[in-house]
Amino acid sequence: MSRRREPVPFAFLTEADSFRSNVAPPPRRRPSAGETAGRWLLGLTVVAGLVGALVIGLPSMAHQSPAATRPPVASHGR
Repeated sequence: MSRRREPVPFAFLTEADSFRSNVAPPPRRRPSAGETAGRWLLGLTVVAGLVGALVIGLPSMAHQSPAATRPPVASHGR
């Protein structure tokens, strides 16, 4: 048995879409030279940290061939 639902009036949404305000937002304030320099410095610091982590981490991720690695001393059965 399917019950028939009453339609929900959404007229307020239509009214909200058609509403236009005549009040303009204030203009955006331009960042000062110090703020711009600070943002650049922060960006460079983050990039330098990522590059440094990559440079330091690459040797540990290098693949070593099995012939180059020696088995541990305890595996000789002594």
